[in-house]
Amino acid sequence: MSLEADVRALLDREAIRDLARRYAHCVWQQDAAGASALFADDAEMDTGDRPPLRGPEAVRKAYEALFETARLRPMVHNHVIELDGDAASGTCYLDLSAVMGGSDRVGSGYYRDRYVRVGGEWKFQSRKLTMCYFVESSTGFSAS
Repeated sequence: MSLEADVRALLDREAIRDLARRYAHCVWQQDAAGASALFADDAEMDTGDRPPLRGPEAVRKAYEALFETARLRPMVHNHVIELDGDAASGTCYLDLSAVMGGSDRVGSGYYRDRYVRVGGEWKFQSRKLTMCYFVESSTGFSAS
């Protein structure tokens, strides 16, 4: 690989990691419009607990409804990325604290993602969430 290609790969990986961090930030801030803007027009989001959401507008509507009754505090880490030109795939791990249905919950899982470069910017092509556990917490966590 050339120096230029190495630098491009580093920049792409950092932009994709930032995409996942911005998504988590939008969820923390209950910014449904901001989260949905991170998805490509033909993207799919599969949370595993309902039919997959297709397109940014479906993501926005689903998160607006969810944010009315839940406070989510995702922490993403250990992001592994495979680049392939203007496409990429990766796994991003998740620790989650939440208040849902009046109860404190904690969980852990991961996203399997596909990314696409659109207009020079990386977007989610697909996100599939797998929760390893998501249980009530006795720690007294409050996601206010």
